[in-house]
Amino acid sequence: MNKQTAEGNWNEMKGKIKQKYGQLTDDDLTYAEGKEDEMWGKVQQKVGKTKEEIQREFNN
Repeated sequence: MNKQTAEGNWNEMKGKIKQKYGQLTDDDLTYAEGKEDEMWGKVQQKVGKTKEEIQREFNN
């Protein structure tokens, strides 16, 4: 998967996450290379779920 495809996939996922969890901001969901764990940590704190739980909700 190239960088452009990965960014497109993330942007789609980010939109779905924001729709479901309105308390999340763009800053919470900003993906920066090498900072993925930090971003997921912010999301987990705000929604009270693990990364895997959140991903499962959108992969069904």
